[in-house]
Amino acid sequence: MSSTLAGAIGIAALFVAVLALVFAIQALRTQSGTSRSSKPAASPEPEPEPQSQQPEARPGTVRSELKKLGKELDVTRAELRETLQHVALVRYDAFGDTGGKLSWSMALLDDQGDGVVLTSINSRADARTYAKEIKAFASDAKLSPEEDEAIDTLRKESGPTVEN
Repeated sequence: MSSTLAGAIGIAALFVAVLALVFAIQALRTQSGTSRSSKPAASPEPEPEPQSQQPEARPGTVRSELKKLGKELDVTRAELRETLQHVALVRYDAFGDTGGKLSWSMALLDDQGDGVVLTSINSRADARTYAKEIKAFASDAKLSPEEDEAIDTLRKESGPTVEN
């Protein structure tokens, strides 16, 4: 069988499946509508009081699952705001006798500007690494110009976060 024929048969099968799903949903709606309307009309039910909140969804229904997913999404968004997800790297030559920009400063911050700045100073003989805590895009420790540059890059990039 050629791939073109197999693709056409696959598309036709998909179309039939979607059509069957539409008919099944329509049949369920019709069935649930007739079961409601087949109740005896002898005693009119009192009007329910309007509620400010939606009624509690039954467990296992689409509405209850969406509500549960919404709560989980809110928790995930709150946790994500506190992750070190913003990174800026500045490479430079720390000493005049070395080249290749082997020294670097990297800022790792969350949405509030809290995190750490890491710096590695490389010379011909050795390398030294430093870590400094950052709170609200600032540090209690004295920062080098390159560390300031990395933090400033993230401060300029920070903006309003996406809210639902």
